[in-house]
Amino acid sequence: MGHREDLLEGAKRCLLDKGWTRTTARDIVAASGANLASIGYHYGSKESLMMEAFLQLTVEWAEGAAPFIGAAPDPDAPREERLAATLDRVISGFARDRQFWSAQLEVLGQLVKNPELRERFAAVQPDGREGMVALFEGVDDSMVGPEATRTAGAFYHALFIGLWMQWLIDPAAAPTGKEIVEGARRALAGTVLNAPEGAAG
Repeated sequence: MGHREDLLEGAKRCLLDKGWTRTTARDIVAASGANLASIGYHYGSKESLMMEAFLQLTVEWAEGAAPFIGAAPDPDAPREERLAATLDRVISGFARDRQFWSAQLEVLGQLVKNPELRERFAAVQPDGREGMVALFEGVDDSMVGPEATRTAGAFYHALFIGLWMQWLIDPAAAPTGKEIVEGARRALAGTVLNAPEGAAG
């Protein structure tokens, strides 16, 4: 690899090992075997390199997670059961990729004070929503149209982030896929406050 690729790989390792705020340019140089001047030459600044590294990590996560999350156990099972199984895989994936999700949270915390980073996130958000539809529906991205991206993509994205935050706060208390599906059913039916069938009055 050349210095540009070495720097990117080094920055990715630093993001996972040290996080966004604790990574210095010298850390990246040490991890990559490059030199300080090459950061400015290839990426303009340490922040630009870090942004590129983070986006690349996100792409790599999506490529690795899609087969794991989208592998529903029984394609002939009812829709609700397949969705619950997918959600369980999403939740278990947070522990499997703990370093990535810890880095993700720290990067999100930079958005308010880093307009350039926020713009980069905004630019890729439509692709992220499209990818969420593909992930939850078990299809290729090319099968997801703009309407599905705008509606179901936004829904799945919100669901994914909400599950991630709940897991991050207390993994032991994170909901199961079945509980999420039941909650969605009750919300749509307007029966959220109704006692479950068979419960004592």
